[in-house]
Amino acid sequence: MSLQRPMNISYVTTYNALDIHNWSGLGHYIARSLEDQKATLNYIGNLYAHPGLALKLKSRLYAKMGQAIEYEREPSIARRLSKQAKRSIKENTNIVFSPGTIPIAFLKTKQPKVFYTDATFAGMVNFYPGFSKFSKEIIRHGNYIEQAALESSAIAIYSSDWAAKTAIDNYKINPGKLRVVPFGANVDHSYNADEIKSIVANRPQKECSLLFSGVDWERKGGAFAIKVAQKLNELGLATKLHLLGLDKIPGDETLPACVINHGFISKSTPEGKEKINRLLMNSHFLLLPTMADASPIALCEANSFGIPCVTSDVGGIPTIIKVDINGMSFSLAASEDDYANYIYSVFINYELYKELAYSSFNEYASRLNWKVAGSTIMDILQQLK
Repeated sequence: MSLQRPMNISYVTTYNALDIHNWSGLGHYIARSLEDQKATLNYIGNLYAHPGLALKLKSRLYAKMGQAIEYEREPSIARRLSKQAKRSIKENTNIVFSPGTIPIAFLKTKQPKVFYTDATFAGMVNFYPGFSKFSKEIIRHGNYIEQAALESSAIAIYSSDWAAKTAIDNYKINPGKLRVVPFGANVDHSYNADEIKSIVANRPQKECSLLFSGVDWERKGGAFAIKVAQKLNELGLATKLHLLGLDKIPGDETLPACVINHGFISKSTPEGKEKINRLLMNSHFLLLPTMADASPIALCEANSFGIPCVTSDVGGIPTIIKVDINGMSFSLAASEDDYANYIYSVFINYELYKELAYSSFNEYASRLNWKVAGSTIMDILQQLK
């Protein structure tokens, strides 16, 4: 459906959504996907509420007990953020939209509110390591804020079925209020199917190149990825594992010869983009044996280069990765042998590999890109206007 009526959107974030470095660039790309649909965005960002002395002292007290609080999860802070946002909403706004729940949870407006995110607070508690040390008070407050955002919003859009299910299970929200729209790939290239076939054809057939991309080494399964590469070499398939994301890898002084660490490369420079693109073009598989993830954009980005993904089936990944269509996902109980045997079986039948690479690109072209996501979201918003 094409955009039929002009849409003025107040786009609310706690950070600067124009800065591609915030939230892995998602706030930026979501906004751009809406603007590409001819929506006019009023950016309301860089919201901040000083925690005050009492809250800082409470934070220190919890820290001594090995627990943590997050200022934005305090209802008093969230309310002040909403008040700040309200002052910047223009009279001609049709929709208040946020790629998050906190800045709009207590925002009272005459316009309908919509948010688009990858997880609920309850879904992240005891799932992501960073959410495992929250005090009981912060968990209670975080759920209170999340409930307020869900109840006061006209529509809640999630990037995965998993995230939507956690909203239903934990906050008893009517499923009719929820939508699922997968995130797109944060890429600027526009390769077509013929160009991808050429890229895939130019990949070497005698050595398998795996790419591991992630800043959080432990959560993303970096050490496990090395074991998979080693296992493939033991099976007789010459394999190199390319690491991208961290300058300093834990224990990198003992990295095996089959592992190459490229460190952190910024997308913000033409040189950085070129290096990353070259790594992607020459990689056969993205290997991401993550322990916890909501909707890792790296999977979509890999598919955009015709790269199948071999990953775990946690969180929202099953919404992104379809078995033997754009990769394979394994349970957390899977071993490095399971990963290696799958990669080996696909690679040694290179015609099978090429078909998997082509169908991986097709998944990107048909549903895992920001043009599709933006168009789908705008269709949803048009129904509210």
